Amino acid sequence: MDKVTLENYQKLAERTSATASLRGREQCSARLRLYSNKIRLLHGAMGLCTEAGEFQDELKRDIFYGKEVDLLNLVEECGDILWYVAEILNALDVTFEEVMQKNIDKLRARYPEEFTEHHAINRDLEAENKAMQ
Repeated sequence: MDKVTLENYQKLAERTSATASLRGREQCSARLRLYSNKIRLLHGAMGLCTEAGEFQDELKRDIFYGKEVDLLNLVEECGDILWYVAEILNALDVTFEEVMQKNIDKLRARYPEEFTEHHAINRDLEAENKAMQ
């Protein structure tokens, strides 16, 4: 077994990459061509991460660097996040309303009265899933 070093880590890691080999790249490309909605899902997921990072960065700059929070920028980032959520929901063929309802139904199952640490830790996933159906 090879000893892992800074010099060989990338080469050793590449052995397990789904896209490093020609065959792996071809398989991934074929799957993406067959399922165009997966491209939309991937675009949405990547966009969500980007926009959430920008939102978080605004807070980081305030907390760690003393730069006052730009509230207008936070609102803008929320709008960008919603745009990417809409992209994902369109690819999944569901509406905001359906997702919001399922989320509230799940939360009602999780927290029958109100939030408690007990219910947050001791979740009944079966009941939550049933509530969302």
